[in-house]
Amino acid sequence: MSEETIGLSKRENLRAQVLSEAERQGRVNGDIARALGLSIRQVQRLKKALREKGPTGIAHGNRGRRAAHSLPEELRLLVADLYGSTYAGFNFTHFHEKLVEVEGIVVGFSSVKRILHGAGYTSPKKRRPTKHRSRRERRSHEGAMLQLDGSPHDWLEGRGPRMCLVGAIDDATSKVVGALFRSFEDSQGYFLVFRGIVRKYGIPETIYRDRHGIFERDPKEEEELWEQLAGKREPTQFGRLMKELGIEQIAANSPQAKGRIERLWGTFQDRLVSELRLVKASTLEEANHVLGRAIVEHNRRFCRKPGDPQPVYRKLPP
Repeated sequence: MSEETIGLSKRENLRAQVLSEAERQGRVNGDIARALGLSIRQVQRLKKALREKGPTGIAHGNRGRRAAHSLPEELRLLVADLYGSTYAGFNFTHFHEKLVEVEGIVVGFSSVKRILHGAGYTSPKKRRPTKHRSRRERRSHEGAMLQLDGSPHDWLEGRGPRMCLVGAIDDATSKVVGALFRSFEDSQGYFLVFRGIVRKYGIPETIYRDRHGIFERDPKEEEELWEQLAGKREPTQFGRLMKELGIEQIAANSPQAKGRIERLWGTFQDRLVSELRLVKASTLEEANHVLGRAIVEHNRRFCRKPGDPQPVYRKLPP
């Protein structure tokens, strides 16, 4: 770009005026430096540039030049095209991970974000500040508590039936220890999830769950005659399982109380839905296949170390 076409910013124009006036008045460099908020060395450099090149010498030396580290236009177009087609609907962070790990395009996240914003895209994942809530302290040991829940959702975005994702997350580590897609939230789904947990990890000490009828009887439900004679209510089938395994149950009074698994559902309803869309999954079986990979990836990215490294899962008796 030629000197004649270089424009000065408001601040640069002010500096040129102050320097020109100070030169005419014969002011010393120290006074000029204090007036402009610069060092004496910077003032000396600017005065020399002003004498040699005139006001355009005040402009930054890189004005009008292409940055040495700027991305090639072909790469920018490829990134924008991939987001608009193959990875449409992914949040920006998830899309950046796919670029690096699947497409082999190693670009910084901030660069990807600028490219997508420049192309008119906005991330579907809203980053709203959360309301302050005092969070319960995590358990120290892996296996000390599992949070258990189900999430009915249009996981296949209309390509197949609505389903419910039932699963469990470890309170100490945020590790997903078991999950399964079901047609609806049912006892068998939780039994299958728990069978996988016990076989892979062992028996946890406690579960934290809501007051769904799968877990406990409705207190308003009329007691059977034998229950009246025995003076106690019979547990649900799931309750019997917990009793036989010696697992303590804690009932949450609100969704916020079991916040770790609620946040997991929020993450899965964003990332897992995108993964299901990517492979065009349309059946329960296909969804469970994708879920297995998603759990491995989630645990790799989001698990944290427990306060105490010693797990407290109990093994099944012989």
